[in-house]
Amino acid sequence: MTVFGVSMFPTDYAIQPAELARAAEEHGFDSLWLPEHTHIPTHLTSRPELTQEYWHTHDPFVALTAAAAVTEQIKLATGILLVPEHDPIVTAKSAASLDMISGGRLILGIGAGWNKEELEHHGHPFEDRWAVTRESVLAMQALWTQEEAAFEGEHIRFEKSWSYPKPVQEGGPPIVMGAQSEWVYDRVADYCDGWMPIDRPGADFNDGIQKLGEAASAAGRSMESIECSVFGVGDDEARANELIAMGFQRLIFALPPAPAETVLPLMDSYAELAGKLDG
Repeated sequence: MTVFGVSMFPTDYAIQPAELARAAEEHGFDSLWLPEHTHIPTHLTSRPELTQEYWHTHDPFVALTAAAAVTEQIKLATGILLVPEHDPIVTAKSAASLDMISGGRLILGIGAGWNKEELEHHGHPFEDRWAVTRESVLAMQALWTQEEAAFEGEHIRFEKSWSYPKPVQEGGPPIVMGAQSEWVYDRVADYCDGWMPIDRPGADFNDGIQKLGEAASAAGRSMESIECSVFGVGDDEARANELIAMGFQRLIFALPPAPAETVLPLMDSYAELAGKLDG
């Protein structure tokens, strides 16, 4: 069975997270995904044509906590959290707190980021971003699952520590990798619970899902342990059916960072499409 979510850059000038989440739950969506950027340096070599939503986003944990307070069932997801830009001890506590407050509804969508200048303002060399991401995830999982957790990596280190609250979800919130490079399959198989590429016009993910299955098998895992979602889906029934046929179990529809009068009618349209696809 396919499930359907929605995503939106949670900006200060758009419909706010509580109203957005309430509407998404009322429309029957399974999940709400919020991207983040901590800041955008004004001089970029990575991708200088960015639009303003990239530097107007709320903190995702604050936004999702507001969403949790006004909803009961919808899953609350970072989509995606730029892991190397966050201290893993603090992030483990934020995630565990939100998971507990929401009754076990957090999904941690993660990535390492593409913005070299943004990342390096946080103190990590750009070339280390994936190593830092892996160690951070493993360190957070230790803090979530162990009474006295310690971690000794190349980039992340801490001695035996107590850290509470623990997440409601056993093992911690699901970790979903939002990336689609040639290395993503081994990374997902190594330390994630799901894969979430971005849909692009004409993109064929059949090969990717096959490679993910091969990576999972090599890691001693089955594909049943990995959930495949696709991000940035539009209002196109034929394309949505293609994505479902490729093997995606969750389609995440893209909403613009805009006021309610723009976002809510589009949410109506996506809900109608989801009803057709689910039927």
